[in-house]
Amino acid sequence: MLRVAITGPESTGKTTLSRQLAAHYHTTWAPEYARAYLEERGPEYALPDLEAIARGQLHEEAQAIAAAEQQGHAICFCDTDLLVIKIWAEHAFGHCPEWILQRIEQQRYDLVLLLDVDLPWEPDPLREHPHLRQHFFTLYQQALQVQQATFAVVRGALAQRFEQARLLVDELLK
Repeated sequence: MLRVAITGPESTGKTTLSRQLAAHYHTTWAPEYARAYLEERGPEYALPDLEAIARGQLHEEAQAIAAAEQQGHAICFCDTDLLVIKIWAEHAFGHCPEWILQRIEQQRYDLVLLLDVDLPWEPDPLREHPHLRQHFFTLYQQALQVQQATFAVVRGALAQRFEQARLLVDELLK
């Protein structure tokens, strides 16, 4: 089972791209658990909430992968990953729980699509930092480089992002 993570700062089209790719390849995708969690509980969060969100994201991924395997698919897409939790925890609380860091080291994706911040910001009650998107993008890029992850930066309008991602996934599937 090939796993592709779509990651990056807020308001970069991660969910849209995850849905498009899953539909195009007729497979499953793991939604961003943080959105459902915060919509239910409100936008305020503490470090234990981020840990609960991390566990929920892992559960969403496991369910999507199991469904893809059951349906005989070769690939599954993940809308965000634990790297998002790591970066938010370090930004908001100055550190990330060790178990999340260990899980990031253990959990590898066959491809990570890092979405650039060149899309306009779309306000949303759950989004926090419209003026820090470039800063966060740099943090994601540096972390992926340190992990020696197989990743590519995806840029442009939504249609261009889909086309770039599709070409990268097609290459992965060869």
